[in-house]
Amino acid sequence: MRSGVKVTIVGGVFAVVASGVGYGGWNLWNGLNGGGGGGGGGDAGGVSAQSAPKKTGPPDAEEIERTAREFLAAWASGNALTAAQLTNNAAEAEPMITGYSTKAHVTEAVIEPGEAVGAKVPYTVKATVEYGGVSKPLAYSSSLTVVRGLTTGKALVDWQPSVVHPQLTKGTSLVTSEASAPPIKAVDKDGVELTEEKFPSLKGVLAELRQKYGSKAGGVAGVELAITSSDQGIPDRTLMTLTKGRQGTVKTYIDAGVQAAAEKAVKRYDKASVVAVEPSTGRIRAVANNPAQGFNTAFGGAQAPGSTMKIVTAAMMLDKGLVQGAGSKVECPATVTWEREFHNLKDFDLGTTTFQRAFARSCNTSFIKPVKPLGAEAGTALGETAKKYFGIGEVWETGVKTWDGSVPASSGAETAAAYIGQGRNQMNALTMASIAATVKAGAFRQPVIVPQSLDDRSLAPTRHLPAGMAATLRQLMAAAATGEGTGAQAMASVSGVKGAKTGSAEVDGQGDSNAWFTGYAGDLAAAAVVGSGGHGGDSSGDVVARVLNAR
Repeated sequence: MRSGVKVTIVGGVFAVVASGVGYGGWNLWNGLNGGGGGGGGGDAGGVSAQSAPKKTGPPDAEEIERTAREFLAAWASGNALTAAQLTNNAAEAEPMITGYSTKAHVTEAVIEPGEAVGAKVPYTVKATVEYGGVSKPLAYSSSLTVVRGLTTGKALVDWQPSVVHPQLTKGTSLVTSEASAPPIKAVDKDGVELTEEKFPSLKGVLAELRQKYGSKAGGVAGVELAITSSDQGIPDRTLMTLTKGRQGTVKTYIDAGVQAAAEKAVKRYDKASVVAVEPSTGRIRAVANNPAQGFNTAFGGAQAPGSTMKIVTAAMMLDKGLVQGAGSKVECPATVTWEREFHNLKDFDLGTTTFQRAFARSCNTSFIKPVKPLGAEAGTALGETAKKYFGIGEVWETGVKTWDGSVPASSGAETAAAYIGQGRNQMNALTMASIAATVKAGAFRQPVIVPQSLDDRSLAPTRHLPAGMAATLRQLMAAAATGEGTGAQAMASVSGVKGAKTGSAEVDGQGDSNAWFTGYAGDLAAAAVVGSGGHGGDSSGDVVARVLNAR
């Protein structure tokens, strides 16, 4: 592509101009509209090239140059239909190109191509965005790639949203409008500002807080150019602010120090999530994911929690009188049958042992065999206990969107699987952190990330564990975090009174199990899940320990 070609929008009226040794404006324009001159031959041109034999193979240099030139000229001329027909996906290209002026409110632009590198043509865009009498310049670089059309054989622009702007992806668009919510300054519990640049995992949380509480916090919306998800209408990223508006301050319960430790800890693994909760209040002190962008697995994930669920199973066994305390005798055979055979890890066998040791060693069979006498009641008892004492199944109004766990009724072998955290049980790092926090405090307090006073939302009711149950569960978790417990190695660096539970959950089609770990120390509880992390005492235990050590 020769330098010097520029296509310009002036005052909302589209025109094509050229400078230097580039192509003449007349040739560009006539080539696009089917007239004579050197610019003809594109898909939209309707010229004699249509009768030429269908070409195959990669486009040659002349085709790349001509197709890129004609596409950019059509885009600049405001002819979205013509530009779209010069791509290999006109149905998606046309509305996005049209939206460049109608939605993004670009009123003036200069697009200057650079030298082609193979089939890729880079270009720079210098534009003006105008809305409500306010205008600002917008400059960026992007590129397009020319490919051979599969059905027509013509050289076409390979359509990607990034052709219009490099940060656009499928399902997003450029929109200039009054902001959907006022800007906010989110701060932690001590007033430290929380930004997505410093804490990448909070990006989605901060966006949701802005939408939900920007106005309530005293903010006034401004005007901005943003990349917006078409299905939600919520800005994913603000590219430019035309009118600032007024910022509101939203106080959160996040602890910047704990959040920093959580962000760092999850980055040690390809897929990891962690949440930290303060047991005495239910306040969320940290939430982090790796990858940091995209779906918030820590708050919204729904996965089998593996043996961390044995905390709830133990509570049910105590509540139903199946065991009397940590010293109760239980059987821990290598296998047990409940319509199918269930195994301990590597078929270990503790024989007759204490309930505490069975929990510390995470003996699967000790949490299945004693439940069988419950009969049909076994299919509902776990879910009832989860709701009665741990708030699982209640609606949690944390201040942002969360998924709050599920322990559905079951039957047959699925019931046995549920008691060791498999089957249809589904949890995430938030719910498992809350379960550990409930044990530590002796009471369930619904997790919250912002004060209830911001919107007077209803919280799930506080639920107190019987004193004897709470004491026994703390004794069990202490045993798992020390001595021969499966969480001892991970918790070795954590000081003070502590407790833990490990877990691993098999996932169909996945080679290694997901690793789970939940624990507490002092007035902080945390839970983590590492995708394909294997044993919970390893990867996820490392994440939890690093977070607890930041308290």
